[in-house]
Amino acid sequence: MEISLSAPVTLTKGAIKELKRLMHEPGFDASKKLRVGVKGGGCSGMTYILCFDHMQEGDELFEIEGINCVMNKAHELYLYGMQVDWQDGLNNRGFTFSNPNASSTCGCGTSFAV
Repeated sequence: MEISLSAPVTLTKGAIKELKRLMHEPGFDASKKLRVGVKGGGCSGMTYILCFDHMQEGDELFEIEGINCVMNKAHELYLYGMQVDWQDGLNNRGFTFSNPNASSTCGCGTSFAV
């Protein structure tokens, strides 16, 4: 495990509020941390990962506004500088990703290419 002094990604105030709400839900496993990452697949080649998970080998730990986060060190290449937001509108509700490293994104906004 490696501890990072600076967060490779940012969370907007809306995302922080929603994540903290989820963390205070009954039955939330407080031993889990927010995982930010990528995996192969999706219509553009890579899909974003945003979930609560246990630390794994190769993870880097960082904190944003009291939220403990983990990211596999290899994923930082694809995600450094990305901003995660929470949209709560009539037509669009959920987390959104603004990634400066993406050369293209799909219409659903959850996958990208580099």
